[in-house]
Amino acid sequence: MVAVTAAGASSAAVGSHRGPDTPDTPDDARPPGGRPGRARLRALVDRMSLDEKVGQLFVSRAYGHSATDPDPVDAEQNLAAFGVRTAAELVSRYHLGGIIYFAWAHNTRAPQQIAALSVGLQQAALTTGARIPLLLSTDQEHGAVARIGKPATLLPGAMALGAAGSTAHALRAARIAGSELAAVGVRQDYAPVADVNVNPANPVIGVRSFGSDPHAVAELVAAQVRGYQRAGVAATAKHFPGHGDTETDSHVGLPVMRHTRAAWEELDEPPFRAAVEAGVDAVMTAHIVFPALDPSGDPATLSRPIVTGLLRERLGFQGVVVTDALDMAGVRQKYGDDRVPVLALLAGCDQLLNPPDLGLAHRSVRAAVESGELTEARVEESVLRILELKARRGLLDEAYTTGREVDAVVGVREHLDAADAIAAATTTLLADPGGLVPFDATAGPRLLVTGADPVSPTGTTGPPTAVLARELTALGCRATAVPPARAAAAAAGHAAVLVCTYNVPEGESPQRTLVADLIATGVPVVSLAVRNPYDSARLPKCAAELATYSWTDVEMRAAARVLTGALRPAGRLPVPVPGRYPLGHGLTR
Repeated sequence: MVAVTAAGASSAAVGSHRGPDTPDTPDDARPPGGRPGRARLRALVDRMSLDEKVGQLFVSRAYGHSATDPDPVDAEQNLAAFGVRTAAELVSRYHLGGIIYFAWAHNTRAPQQIAALSVGLQQAALTTGARIPLLLSTDQEHGAVARIGKPATLLPGAMALGAAGSTAHALRAARIAGSELAAVGVRQDYAPVADVNVNPANPVIGVRSFGSDPHAVAELVAAQVRGYQRAGVAATAKHFPGHGDTETDSHVGLPVMRHTRAAWEELDEPPFRAAVEAGVDAVMTAHIVFPALDPSGDPATLSRPIVTGLLRERLGFQGVVVTDALDMAGVRQKYGDDRVPVLALLAGCDQLLNPPDLGLAHRSVRAAVESGELTEARVEESVLRILELKARRGLLDEAYTTGREVDAVVGVREHLDAADAIAAATTTLLADPGGLVPFDATAGPRLLVTGADPVSPTGTTGPPTAVLARELTALGCRATAVPPARAAAAAAGHAAVLVCTYNVPEGESPQRTLVADLIATGVPVVSLAVRNPYDSARLPKCAAELATYSWTDVEMRAAARVLTGALRPAGRLPVPVPGRYPLGHGLTR
C-alpha cells in the first residue's frame, strides 16, 4: 500500500478524482472562464523565487521505479544526466513543475509501484522550494503508444476508435483510461492525438490518428478530451498545428508540411478547434516546419506566428501549451539546446518537455530573463497557466493518491469488459470474396497462425500470433501459431492460414514474400493488418483481409471473435487504402 507521510500536506481520500461513472457536468468541472482561484494562484507566484518560477516550466524524465531508492543502474543514469542520484533530488534541485513517466526509464513497472513513485515525487515537491505539487504525465494514448501495461486496462487506440465511429466509445475509453491514470497519480495524459492522417507513408502518426476525415476526427478528439478531464486528468491535444501529412519522423528529422493555408484550415485545424471548444487543458506543439503558416523555417514549437498567432489568437486557446519532447531531432536541428527552450517560451509555449540537458535548459531560461530577452512577467504568465491547470485538476488541494485507489480502479473487471465491448466494434473486414469468414468453430477447423509479432507497446501483452491462436482455440478452432519460416511447409491440411502483417512497405519485402509463398500452397490465406490498414494494398490479394489497427490482446480477442462468428464485423475504414478501398469501407455479415 502507498503511505502518505509528507509533512504539511493533506493526503487524498479515495475517490478524490472523477471516475469513469461520475455523472457529467456541463462545464467538465471547469470554473467559469476556466481560471480557478486566480488571486490565490497569483499570490503563489508572487512568493516564488526566479529559480522556482523557471523550474515550474520544466517537465523532465527521471530514471527509476522509486523516488528515493532507485536501482543502482537508474541511480547512475540520473547522476550522468542530472548530477543527482534520485528522482526526488532532481525535483528538489530544479524545482520542477512536472515529471514524465516512461517505461524505458523504469518508471512504470506495476500500478502500485507507479502510485508509490508518484507519492514519493509529490513529497519531494511539497517539502522543498515553493512547495507546489508536480503535474505527473505520460503518453498513454492506448493502441500503438502506451507506457503502462497489464494489469492496467489496455484499450483500443485512436484509429480503432475511428473504425468504430462512436463518440460514446471514445468518451468511455478516455474516462476509463483517465480514471486509471489518476489512480496511480498521473494527472496529465499526452492524448488525444488530433492529427488527421492523410498520408499513408506517415512514419510516426498512422494508427495514432483517429483517421483522415477532419470532421470525424474532430468529434472523437472532443469526446476524448471530455472523457479524460471528467476523470480528473488533463487532456493534451497533439501535435499542433498538425502532423498528419508528413513523411519524416520528427524524432529523427525535421518534417516539412506542404499544405497551403487553405488546406490547413480545411484538414488540420478542425480537430484542434474542437479540442479547444471542448475545454482541453493543454495542447502539444509539433516539431515540424510549416511554410504556409510561418515561412521562417522555424519548427512550429519555436514559431510565434503558429503558437501565439494561430493557437492563442485564432483558436482562442487560453490553456497550457506544452512542447513536444525537446530531445527530439526535429527541434534541435536549427538551434542549439541552450536556445531552444528560450525560443519556445518566446513563441508562446508554457511547459518545456524533457530537454536533453535539463541543467543547461534551466540556466538558459534564467539567463534570458536576467538579460532581458525574456521578461520575468512572461515567465510568470506561463507559471500562472500551469498553476491554473494544477488547480483545475485538484492538485493544489489533494496531491496524493493511495494504494486503495489503485486497487479500486486499475484493471478492474468492469474496465476490462468495457475494453472488450469497445474493441468489438473496431475490427474491419476488408475483403472476403469467397465467404470464407466466419469459420464454423463448431466444426473445429484447423487453422495456422503466423506472421509479424511486434513487441507490445507496454511489453505486457502478446505476441499477437500466439494470442490470436489461443483465442481461436478457446472459441472452438484448432489453431496453432508457427514462425514465418515454417509456415509454408506447415500449411497443408489446414482450413486456412492467418497471417498478421505489420506496416508492410511498398515494393518487395519479406512480409509480401511470405504471403505470396503461402498463397502458392493452395491453402486459403487470411491477412490481418495489425497496425496500419494500408498493408492490404501492398500484398497479393488474399482469400480474406481484415484490419485490427493494433496488436494488443484486446484487439486480437476481437479479431478472433469476428473470425469465428462470435462477433459481426462492425468496423469501417477511417482512412482510405489507396488503390484498394475507400474511406468508410467495411463488410458486414
